[in-house]
Amino acid sequence: MLRLSVNGAIHEIDAEPDTPLLWALREQVGLTGVKYGCGIAQCGACTVLIDGAAVRACGITAADAVGKQIVTIEGLAEGDRLHKVQQAWIAHDVPQCGYCQSGMILAVVALLKEKPVPTDADIDAAITNICRCGSFREARAAIHAAARA
Repeated sequence: MLRLSVNGAIHEIDAEPDTPLLWALREQVGLTGVKYGCGIAQCGACTVLIDGAAVRACGITAADAVGKQIVTIEGLAEGDRLHKVQQAWIAHDVPQCGYCQSGMILAVVALLKEKPVPTDADIDAAITNICRCGSFREARAAIHAAARA
């Protein structure tokens, strides 16, 4: 049994230590906001926050996440109040199909923690998530709006 701290709650999961965190979160904890995209930590659909840093959940084992604070899109809002990045995402109509959005939002939260007022170059360097719908222009506007909020 592995004990994971996810969105402020402890979850005991029955998984092999080398199980990717992505599958532990989806199948054992039931958090389907963490998406499977590529399985090789390239696309970012599975991005979660681990101790505040953006991490691709398909590229880390569940055992490596034990003892760390994991936040998924389901745990980002505080009660009924959306996080400022989620609010900006809605205000700027970023999502189209929405598949990549939970991972991208969490990557932006980590960026704003490191650089509260990021430049376009900072955004380009930090937000490497792939959006097949091409909502990058809207995402950039939402990131700048969230930084101002």
